[in-house]
Amino acid sequence: MATRKAAKPGFSHRTHPAGAPSVLPWLGWAAIVLVLDQFTKTLILGHYQLGDSTPITPFFNIVRVHNPGAAFSFLADAGGWQRWFFTGIGIVAAGLMVWMLKSHPGQKLFSFAVSSLLGGAVGNVVDRLLHGYVVDMLDFHWPFLVPMFHGGHFPAFNLADAAITLGACCLIADEIRRVRRGH
Repeated sequence: MATRKAAKPGFSHRTHPAGAPSVLPWLGWAAIVLVLDQFTKTLILGHYQLGDSTPITPFFNIVRVHNPGAAFSFLADAGGWQRWFFTGIGIVAAGLMVWMLKSHPGQKLFSFAVSSLLGGAVGNVVDRLLHGYVVDMLDFHWPFLVPMFHGGHFPAFNLADAAITLGACCLIADEIRRVRRGH
């Protein structure tokens, strides 16, 4: 009787019937990011009025801010068309990211990066579709930021934005690693 070798735990060891790495763990991570993002936004919408702020530390507040634009409120005052423009970009980008995940599920850092980007992008698309704006709540402020941002407050952001930033940093790290291996 043949014995089966136990698979090591980890994302890359879950496989399709054909033995190839599965995209499902990466889509699962994107779903976790999406759920956590939407949960925190629901809490903020349920407990804070627009503009409310609660100091947590000397450099961090929980706030309720609405951003109808993109990163750093880009095009926030554009008159409304930007809602559908950024929603469309987010949907197209999400489709591209799912395709990339399906194409490279065995590349751990790359897939983690793309699935983090996917979860964050979909989280912000959901906001645009439901509310017409993205709900932001994390407000960091330091005196050294005063020359760059009003009152030293970095633009408020949310968990989706944090996941997008994490994903972008991981993509850069993955590319640096890939280039170094090539030399």
